[in-house]
Amino acid sequence: MGVFERYLSVWVALAMAGGIGLGLVAPGLVGLIAGAEVASVNLVVAVLIWAMVYPMMVGVDPKSLKDVARQPKGLAITLVVNWLIKPFTMAALGVLFFEGIFAPLLQPEEASQYIAGLILLGAAPCTAMVFVWSHLTRGDETYTLLQVSVNDLVLVVAYAPIVAFLLGVTDIAVPWQTLVLSAVLFVALPLAAGLWTRARLRDPARIEAFQGRIKPVSIVGLIATVVILFALQGEVILDRPLVIVLIAVPILIQSYGIFALAYAAAWALKVPHRIAAPCALIGTSNFFELAVAVAISLFGLNSGAALATVVGVLVEVPVMLSLVALANRTRARFA
Repeated sequence: MGVFERYLSVWVALAMAGGIGLGLVAPGLVGLIAGAEVASVNLVVAVLIWAMVYPMMVGVDPKSLKDVARQPKGLAITLVVNWLIKPFTMAALGVLFFEGIFAPLLQPEEASQYIAGLILLGAAPCTAMVFVWSHLTRGDETYTLLQVSVNDLVLVVAYAPIVAFLLGVTDIAVPWQTLVLSAVLFVALPLAAGLWTRARLRDPARIEAFQGRIKPVSIVGLIATVVILFALQGEVILDRPLVIVLIAVPILIQSYGIFALAYAAAWALKVPHRIAAPCALIGTSNFFELAVAVAISLFGLNSGAALATVVGVLVEVPVMLSLVALANRTRARFA
């Protein structure tokens, strides 16, 4: 791991602090950024999201789908956990905590916003960082790419309907056009651009080298997005730091619970560890770039939903590193 990946939690924390400071010292600039919107999509953040997503999509290889016959159990676990379990458990936890346990601490409108953010986060399985977690657990890189590729293809068609259904269940009005537009803008189009890039480069070595060159762009996009979001949320965070803790609670429970479920299923089905570990980690991690983008499009840059998705960024990295350590310690238990 490079310096940035190893200390990602530190950089994200610094970006959060920097964003809060920016909001306090330059409210006019933050207001200009917030006002740069077209059809409910913020143009500044849209550019940053593209910067994050495009390098990941270059790694998607549809030709690898034929390799599913090599070990179908790992892929089946990933798909079941990501699309039939994880979005619904996240929604359930959100309702449990923000309409139940934490209800006396929040206004009903706030609670609904945080639930919406958790749903957007839970329905977006991870893409790029999965390759880091897979590498750290000595995972099968080719199979990990297969899992990510299939997830991205399912994401294009399944994300909007699942999120819309779950948000409807929690009595939050959903503008379908905006939701579909966000999925197309931040998933389908970057995926098409990534596939076009792969077709132009052709040689796997050139593709890998290209990804290495554009990786810093993705890093800058992530940090800049966090800075902007926390600049807009700075006043809320300083006035009510308890909110950050409250949002983190269901995310932590979801992360460890989903990993335990997927990892145990892989062990029970005798999936080799080199596939089982990435399989469980993919289901645990989140595509927070997409979640942030859709939250901003649906509810606005300074919404509670956007804040909930950003808290997921800070929580995810240390959680995932702890699960990587657990997977490595239990390697001998697998065939």
